[in-house]
Amino acid sequence: MHFLKFKPTLKKLWPEPLWKRILTVILAFVIAFTAVSYGVAQWYIAKHNDEPLVMGTTFVPDYARSFGLDPRQTLEAIFDELGMRQVRLVSYWKHIEQAPGTYDFSDLDWQFALANKYGVKVSLAIGLRQPRWPECHEPAWVSFADKEWEPKLYKYIEAVVERYKNNPALSTYELENEFFMKVFGECKDFNRHRLIYEYKLVKQWDPYHPVIVSRSNNWIGLPLGQPRPDKFGISVYKRVWDKTVTKRYFEYPLPAWFYAALAGGGELLTGKDMIIHELQAEPWSPNDIHEATLTEQFKSLDAKRLKDRIDYGKSTGMRTIDLWGVEWWYWVKTKKDDPSVWNVVKQAVADANAANSKLQSDSK
Repeated sequence: MHFLKFKPTLKKLWPEPLWKRILTVILAFVIAFTAVSYGVAQWYIAKHNDEPLVMGTTFVPDYARSFGLDPRQTLEAIFDELGMRQVRLVSYWKHIEQAPGTYDFSDLDWQFALANKYGVKVSLAIGLRQPRWPECHEPAWVSFADKEWEPKLYKYIEAVVERYKNNPALSTYELENEFFMKVFGECKDFNRHRLIYEYKLVKQWDPYHPVIVSRSNNWIGLPLGQPRPDKFGISVYKRVWDKTVTKRYFEYPLPAWFYAALAGGGELLTGKDMIIHELQAEPWSPNDIHEATLTEQFKSLDAKRLKDRIDYGKSTGMRTIDLWGVEWWYWVKTKKDDPSVWNVVKQAVADANAANSKLQSDSK
Protein backbone atom coordinates (compact mmCIF):
# COMPACT_ATOMS: atom_id res chain seq x y z
CA MET A 1 0.00 0.00 0.00
CA HIS A 2 1.79 3.02 -1.30
CA PHE A 3 -0.17 5.50 0.82
CA LEU A 4 1.48 4.12 3.94
CA LYS A 5 4.79 5.34 2.65
CA PHE A 6 3.48 8.90 2.58
CA LYS A 7 4.30 10.42 5.94
CA PRO A 8 3.98 14.17 5.68
CA THR A 9 6.01 16.07 8.23
CA LEU A 10 5.66 19.64 9.47
CA LYS A 11 8.90 20.47 7.70
CA LYS A 12 7.50 19.31 4.35
CA LEU A 13 4.19 21.07 4.87
CA TRP A 14 5.90 24.25 6.10
CA PRO A 15 9.38 24.36 4.53
CA GLU A 16 10.77 27.26 6.51
CA PRO A 17 13.55 27.42 9.10
CA LEU A 18 12.40 26.66 12.63
CA TRP A 19 12.98 30.22 13.86
CA LYS A 20 10.74 31.60 11.11
CA ARG A 21 7.98 29.16 12.02
CA ILE A 22 8.20 30.11 15.69
CA LEU A 23 8.24 33.81 14.88
CA THR A 24 5.23 33.42 12.58
CA VAL A 25 3.24 31.56 15.25
CA ILE A 26 4.07 34.21 17.85
CA LEU A 27 3.13 37.01 15.46
CA ALA A 28 -0.15 35.29 14.56
CA PHE A 29 -0.97 34.89 18.26
CA VAL A 30 -0.22 38.55 18.98
CA ILE A 31 -2.39 39.71 16.07
CA ALA A 32 -5.26 37.42 17.09
CA PHE A 33 -5.00 38.45 20.74
CA THR A 34 -4.93 42.14 19.83
CA ALA A 35 -7.91 41.76 17.52
CA VAL A 36 -9.96 39.97 20.18
CA SER A 37 -8.94 42.53 22.83
CA TYR A 38 -9.90 45.40 20.55
CA GLY A 39 -13.26 43.77 19.87
CA VAL A 40 -13.91 43.33 23.59
CA ALA A 41 -12.92 46.97 24.16
CA GLN A 42 -15.36 48.25 21.54
CA TRP A 43 -18.13 46.06 22.97
CA TYR A 44 -17.48 47.45 26.46
CA ILE A 45 -17.40 51.08 25.28
CA ALA A 46 -20.65 50.68 23.34
CA LYS A 47 -22.38 48.86 26.21
CA HIS A 48 -21.71 51.65 28.71
CA ASN A 49 -21.86 54.62 26.34
CA ASP A 50 -25.34 55.71 27.43
CA GLU A 51 -24.54 55.71 31.15
CA PRO A 52 -23.86 58.94 33.08
CA LEU A 53 -20.22 60.00 33.40
CA VAL A 54 -19.18 60.52 37.03
CA MET A 55 -16.15 62.77 37.50
CA GLY A 56 -14.72 62.58 40.99
CA THR A 57 -11.47 62.81 42.93
CA THR A 58 -9.63 61.52 45.99
CA PHE A 59 -9.10 63.86 48.92
CA VAL A 60 -6.50 63.29 51.65
CA PRO A 61 -6.34 65.97 54.40
CA ASP A 62 -2.73 65.10 55.25
CA TYR A 63 -1.68 65.72 51.66
CA ALA A 64 -3.46 69.08 51.59
CA ARG A 65 -1.62 70.06 54.77
CA SER A 66 1.70 69.07 53.18
CA PHE A 67 1.14 71.89 50.65
CA GLY A 68 0.34 74.38 53.41
CA LEU A 69 -3.37 74.25 52.57
CA ASP A 70 -6.32 74.32 54.93
CA PRO A 71 -8.08 70.95 54.43
CA ARG A 72 -11.60 72.26 55.08
CA GLN A 73 -11.15 75.15 52.70
CA THR A 74 -9.71 72.82 50.07
CA LEU A 75 -12.52 70.27 50.31
CA GLU A 76 -15.19 72.97 50.21
CA ALA A 77 -13.57 74.44 47.10
CA ILE A 78 -13.69 70.98 45.48
CA PHE A 79 -17.43 70.79 46.05
CA ASP A 80 -18.35 74.45 45.63
CA GLU A 81 -15.98 75.76 42.94
CA LEU A 82 -15.27 72.60 40.94
CA GLY A 83 -18.79 71.28 41.35
CA MET A 84 -17.62 67.72 42.02
CA ARG A 85 -20.25 65.40 43.45
CA GLN A 86 -18.09 62.29 43.88
CA VAL A 87 -15.13 61.96 46.25
CA ARG A 88 -13.06 59.17 47.74
CA LEU A 89 -12.17 59.81 51.39
CA VAL A 90 -9.64 57.97 53.53
CA SER A 91 -9.93 56.48 57.01
CA TYR A 92 -6.33 56.05 58.12
CA TRP A 93 -6.05 53.58 61.00
CA LYS A 94 -3.10 55.51 62.49
CA HIS A 95 -5.20 58.67 62.87
CA ILE A 96 -8.52 57.26 64.03
CA GLU A 97 -7.21 54.69 66.56
CA GLN A 98 -4.08 56.32 67.94
CA ALA A 99 -4.50 54.34 71.16
CA PRO A 100 -5.89 50.79 71.27
CA GLY A 101 -9.69 50.79 71.52
CA THR A 102 -9.99 54.58 71.46
CA TYR A 103 -11.48 56.03 68.27
CA ASP A 104 -11.42 59.63 67.08
CA PHE A 105 -13.62 60.17 64.01
CA SER A 106 -13.68 63.97 64.22
CA ASP A 107 -11.51 64.58 61.14
CA LEU A 108 -13.56 62.24 58.96
CA ASP A 109 -16.86 63.41 60.45
CA TRP A 110 -16.46 66.98 59.16
CA GLN A 111 -15.60 65.66 55.71
CA PHE A 112 -18.82 63.61 55.62
CA ALA A 113 -20.74 66.62 56.95
CA LEU A 114 -19.40 68.75 54.11
CA ALA A 115 -20.26 66.04 51.59
CA ASN A 116 -23.83 65.98 52.88
CA LYS A 117 -24.03 69.75 52.69
CA TYR A 118 -23.29 69.66 48.95
CA GLY A 119 -25.04 66.40 48.11
CA VAL A 120 -21.73 64.64 47.36
CA LYS A 121 -21.41 60.84 47.21
CA VAL A 122 -18.51 59.35 49.16
CA SER A 123 -16.45 56.27 48.32
CA LEU A 124 -14.80 55.44 51.63
CA ALA A 125 -11.36 53.81 51.64
CA ILE A 126 -11.13 51.24 54.43
CA GLY A 127 -8.56 48.75 55.65
CA LEU A 128 -4.83 48.82 56.31
CA ARG A 129 -3.78 49.93 52.82
CA GLN A 130 -5.24 53.24 51.65
CA PRO A 131 -4.32 55.99 49.15
CA ARG A 132 -1.06 57.98 49.47
CA TRP A 133 2.38 57.10 50.77
CA PRO A 134 3.35 55.02 52.67
CA GLU A 135 0.22 53.18 51.43
CA CYS A 136 -0.20 51.18 54.65
CA HIS A 137 -1.22 53.35 57.59
CA GLU A 138 -1.03 51.27 60.76
CA PRO A 139 -0.73 52.99 64.20
CA ALA A 140 2.62 53.05 65.96
CA TRP A 141 1.31 50.62 68.59
CA VAL A 142 0.65 47.86 66.04
CA SER A 143 3.34 45.21 65.60
CA PHE A 144 3.16 42.77 62.69
CA ALA A 145 5.13 40.32 64.83
CA ASP A 146 2.09 40.14 67.09
CA LYS A 147 -0.16 37.27 65.99
CA GLU A 148 -3.19 39.27 67.11
CA TRP A 149 -2.62 42.24 64.77
CA GLU A 150 -5.18 41.02 62.25
CA PRO A 151 -8.12 40.80 64.71
CA LYS A 152 -7.21 44.31 65.85
CA LEU A 153 -7.42 45.49 62.24
CA TYR A 154 -10.79 43.79 61.73
CA LYS A 155 -12.15 45.41 64.88
CA TYR A 156 -11.00 48.80 63.59
CA ILE A 157 -12.58 48.29 60.16
CA GLU A 158 -15.84 47.28 61.85
CA ALA A 159 -15.78 50.51 63.88
CA VAL A 160 -15.40 52.56 60.68
CA VAL A 161 -18.18 50.70 58.87
CA GLU A 162 -20.54 51.00 61.83
CA ARG A 163 -19.78 54.73 62.06
CA TYR A 164 -20.66 55.58 58.45
CA LYS A 165 -22.85 52.83 57.00
CA ASN A 166 -26.03 54.82 57.67
CA ASN A 167 -24.58 58.15 56.56
CA PRO A 168 -26.55 59.51 53.56
CA ALA A 169 -23.34 60.51 51.76
CA LEU A 170 -21.85 57.01 51.71
CA SER A 171 -22.10 55.31 48.31
CA THR A 172 -19.35 52.63 48.27
CA TYR A 173 -16.40 51.27 50.16
CA GLU A 174 -12.97 50.74 48.61
CA LEU A 175 -11.28 47.89 50.45
CA GLU A 176 -7.47 47.73 50.79
CA ASN A 177 -6.40 50.11 48.04
CA GLU A 178 -4.17 48.41 45.41
CA PHE A 179 -3.69 45.48 47.78
CA PHE A 180 -1.31 43.47 45.59
CA MET A 181 0.98 46.38 44.63
CA LYS A 182 4.07 44.94 46.32
CA VAL A 183 6.60 47.15 44.54
CA PHE A 184 5.21 50.43 45.88
CA GLY A 185 4.72 51.50 49.46
CA GLU A 186 5.84 50.30 52.88
CA CYS A 187 3.47 47.39 53.42
CA LYS A 188 4.37 44.14 55.13
CA ASP A 189 1.40 41.86 54.44
CA PHE A 190 -0.13 40.81 51.10
CA ASN A 191 -2.06 37.75 52.24
CA ARG A 192 -4.96 37.16 49.83
CA HIS A 193 -6.80 35.19 52.52
CA ARG A 194 -6.89 38.30 54.69
CA LEU A 195 -8.37 40.33 51.84
CA ILE A 196 -11.02 37.66 51.23
CA TYR A 197 -11.89 37.56 54.91
CA GLU A 198 -12.07 41.35 55.19
CA TYR A 199 -14.40 41.46 52.19
CA LYS A 200 -16.74 38.90 53.78
CA LEU A 201 -16.72 40.83 57.03
CA VAL A 202 -17.57 44.16 55.37
CA LYS A 203 -20.45 42.57 53.43
CA GLN A 204 -21.66 41.07 56.70
CA TRP A 205 -21.50 44.36 58.56
CA ASP A 206 -23.04 46.35 55.71
CA PRO A 207 -24.75 44.29 52.96
CA TYR A 208 -26.26 47.38 51.31
CA HIS A 209 -23.27 49.36 50.02
CA PRO A 210 -21.09 48.08 47.13
CA VAL A 211 -17.47 47.18 47.85
CA ILE A 212 -14.72 48.03 45.33
CA VAL A 213 -11.43 46.14 45.14
CA SER A 214 -8.75 47.69 42.94
CA ARG A 215 -5.92 46.55 40.74
CA SER A 216 -3.16 49.04 40.10
CA ASN A 217 -0.99 48.55 37.06
CA ASN A 218 -0.75 48.35 33.28
CA TRP A 219 -0.21 44.60 33.02
CA ILE A 220 -2.51 42.39 31.00
CA GLY A 221 -4.57 40.26 33.34
CA LEU A 222 -8.10 39.54 34.45
CA PRO A 223 -9.30 39.54 38.08
CA LEU A 224 -10.40 35.92 38.29
CA GLY A 225 -9.37 35.23 41.88
CA GLN A 226 -11.24 35.91 45.08
CA PRO A 227 -12.62 38.08 46.46
CA ARG A 228 -15.18 38.84 43.77
CA PRO A 229 -16.21 42.41 44.68
CA ASP A 230 -19.21 44.43 43.52
CA LYS A 231 -16.92 46.51 41.31
CA PHE A 232 -13.27 46.57 40.34
CA GLY A 233 -11.06 49.65 40.33
CA ILE A 234 -7.98 50.41 38.25
CA SER A 235 -5.38 53.17 38.34
CA VAL A 236 -4.18 54.77 35.11
CA TYR A 237 -0.82 56.54 35.05
CA LYS A 238 0.48 57.89 31.74
CA ARG A 239 3.56 60.07 32.23
CA VAL A 240 6.14 59.28 34.89
CA TRP A 241 9.81 59.97 35.58
CA ASP A 242 11.97 56.95 34.78
CA LYS A 243 14.74 57.11 37.38
CA THR A 244 16.30 53.75 36.56
CA VAL A 245 17.11 53.55 32.82
CA THR A 246 16.41 56.60 30.66
CA LYS A 247 16.50 59.26 33.40
CA ARG A 248 13.75 61.14 31.62
CA TYR A 249 9.97 61.40 31.44
CA PHE A 250 8.34 58.30 30.03
CA GLU A 251 4.88 58.18 28.46
CA TYR A 252 3.18 54.80 28.53
CA PRO A 253 2.19 54.09 24.90
CA LEU A 254 -0.93 52.12 25.80
CA PRO A 255 -4.05 53.19 23.85
CA ALA A 256 -7.23 53.97 25.78
CA TRP A 257 -8.90 50.85 24.39
CA PHE A 258 -6.33 48.75 26.30
CA TYR A 259 -8.09 49.68 29.52
CA ALA A 260 -11.50 49.19 27.89
CA ALA A 261 -10.35 45.66 27.02
CA LEU A 262 -9.35 45.02 30.65
CA ALA A 263 -12.70 46.33 31.88
CA GLY A 264 -14.66 44.47 29.22
CA GLY A 265 -12.79 41.21 29.71
CA GLY A 266 -13.37 41.40 33.44
CA GLU A 267 -17.06 42.10 32.95
CA LEU A 268 -17.53 39.22 30.50
CA LEU A 269 -15.87 36.75 32.87
CA THR A 270 -17.15 38.01 36.22
CA GLY A 271 -20.21 40.13 35.48
CA LYS A 272 -18.62 43.01 37.40
CA ASP A 273 -17.87 46.48 36.03
CA MET A 274 -14.70 48.51 36.55
CA ILE A 275 -14.03 52.15 37.44
CA ILE A 276 -10.93 54.34 37.19
CA HIS A 277 -10.27 54.99 40.85
CA GLU A 278 -7.05 56.92 40.07
CA LEU A 279 -6.45 58.77 36.80
CA GLN A 280 -3.08 60.50 37.10
CA ALA A 281 -3.76 64.22 37.23
CA GLU A 282 -0.71 65.45 39.14
CA PRO A 283 3.00 65.53 38.25
CA TRP A 284 5.41 62.64 38.66
CA SER A 285 8.64 64.64 38.85
CA PRO A 286 12.30 63.55 39.26
CA ASN A 287 12.26 64.54 42.93
CA ASP A 288 9.59 65.08 45.56
CA ILE A 289 6.73 67.16 44.20
CA HIS A 290 7.07 69.59 47.11
CA GLU A 291 10.68 70.28 46.14
CA ALA A 292 10.25 70.50 42.35
CA THR A 293 9.78 73.88 40.72
CA LEU A 294 6.47 74.61 39.03
CA THR A 295 8.31 74.63 35.70
CA GLU A 296 9.54 71.10 36.36
CA GLN A 297 6.12 69.98 37.52
CA PHE A 298 4.54 71.26 34.34
CA LYS A 299 6.99 69.17 32.30
CA SER A 300 5.18 66.19 33.73
CA LEU A 301 1.68 67.60 33.77
CA ASP A 302 0.38 71.00 32.72
CA ALA A 303 -3.08 72.21 31.72
CA LYS A 304 -2.87 70.87 28.17
CA ARG A 305 -1.65 67.45 29.24
CA LEU A 306 -4.33 67.37 31.92
CA LYS A 307 -7.06 68.02 29.37
CA ASP A 308 -5.64 65.30 27.14
CA ARG A 309 -5.46 62.96 30.13
CA ILE A 310 -9.12 63.48 30.98
CA ASP A 311 -10.09 62.86 27.35
CA TYR A 312 -7.99 59.71 27.47
CA GLY A 313 -9.83 58.55 30.58
CA LYS A 314 -13.20 59.09 28.96
CA SER A 315 -12.04 57.15 25.89
CA THR A 316 -11.59 54.02 28.03
CA GLY A 317 -15.36 53.74 28.24
CA MET A 318 -15.34 53.55 32.03
CA ARG A 319 -18.02 55.84 33.35
CA THR A 320 -16.62 56.64 36.80
CA ILE A 321 -13.32 58.52 36.70
CA ASP A 322 -11.69 59.70 39.91
CA LEU A 323 -8.92 62.18 39.13
CA TRP A 324 -5.78 61.95 41.29
CA GLY A 325 -4.15 65.13 42.57
CA VAL A 326 -6.84 67.62 43.58
CA GLU A 327 -4.72 68.98 46.42
CA TRP A 328 -1.99 69.89 43.91
CA TRP A 329 -4.44 71.68 41.59
CA TYR A 330 -5.66 73.81 44.48
CA TRP A 331 -2.10 74.54 45.62
CA VAL A 332 -1.12 75.70 42.12
CA LYS A 333 -4.25 77.89 41.99
CA THR A 334 -4.00 79.48 45.44
CA LYS A 335 -0.28 79.42 46.30
CA LYS A 336 1.18 79.87 42.81
CA ASP A 337 -1.58 82.09 41.45
CA ASP A 338 -2.07 79.84 38.41
CA PRO A 339 -5.62 78.50 37.96
CA SER A 340 -4.88 76.74 34.65
CA VAL A 341 -5.04 73.10 35.82
CA TRP A 342 -7.91 73.88 38.22
CA ASN A 343 -9.93 75.40 35.39
CA VAL A 344 -9.36 72.38 33.12
CA VAL A 345 -10.95 70.13 35.73
CA LYS A 346 -13.73 72.63 36.39
CA GLN A 347 -14.60 72.65 32.69
CA ALA A 348 -14.44 68.85 32.49
CA VAL A 349 -16.88 68.51 35.38
CA ALA A 350 -19.22 71.08 33.82
CA ASP A 351 -19.07 69.26 30.47
CA ALA A 352 -19.84 65.93 32.12
CA ASN A 353 -22.78 67.41 34.00
CA ALA A 354 -24.16 68.96 30.80
CA ALA A 355 -23.79 65.67 28.91
CA ASN A 356 -25.49 63.79 31.73
CA SER A 357 -28.40 66.25 31.73
CA LYS A 358 -28.82 65.80 27.98
CA LEU A 359 -28.64 62.03 28.37
CA GLN A 360 -31.34 62.14 31.02
CA SER A 361 -33.50 64.41 28.88
CA ASP A 362 -33.12 62.19 25.80
CA SER A 363 -34.13 59.09 27.77
CA LYS A 364 -37.49 60.55 28.77
